[in-house]
Amino acid sequence: MPELDHLQPLPREFYARDTQQVARALLGRWLVHRVEGQCRVGRIVETEAYLGPGDLAAHTARGPTPRTRAMFGPPGHAYVYLIYGMHHCMNVVTGPEGSGTAVLLRALEPVVNLDGACNGPGRLCRAMGIDRSHYGQDLVGEELFIAQPPEDAHFTIASSARIGVDYAGEWAAKPLRFYIQGNPCVSRR
Repeated sequence: MPELDHLQPLPREFYARDTQQVARALLGRWLVHRVEGQCRVGRIVETEAYLGPGDLAAHTARGPTPRTRAMFGPPGHAYVYLIYGMHHCMNVVTGPEGSGTAVLLRALEPVVNLDGACNGPGRLCRAMGIDRSHYGQDLVGEELFIAQPPEDAHFTIASSARIGVDYAGEWAAKPLRFYIQGNPCVSRR
């Protein structure tokens, strides 16, 4: 079992960069959620970048709304929403405050205390115990955060069109989905 007590959240500066850079840099990092004395950990193996108001697939395509206010807030916070009335999805707010940009976490490889599949954003949130109560949560805290794993892994990053955004016209085809090539936990190969 990996040493979990020494895991530290990534600094806010990590998130305050270009969204596509952050989406790639999140791959291989660990998502950590401390729930009722138990530490759940998964290795991020798939992400999608959402580029703000100009991106027709982004929730912020039409500007700020009560639902999307977290995405316009400071970087390094969670934007958690419910889709289809039953599945939670977690995004990491990126870029400068006010940009409306974020990275969707699409799949994890289980590391510690994760039961069931973690491929797909809804399954990821269910396995990690993430729900709307985490909306706007600061990811530079101690309960829910992303950490550098104890050892760096070497892998190849692949990209493709995002999943489930066909309504977004030309934005649906843009290669803004990033994943660890060959990883069996990726949601779609």
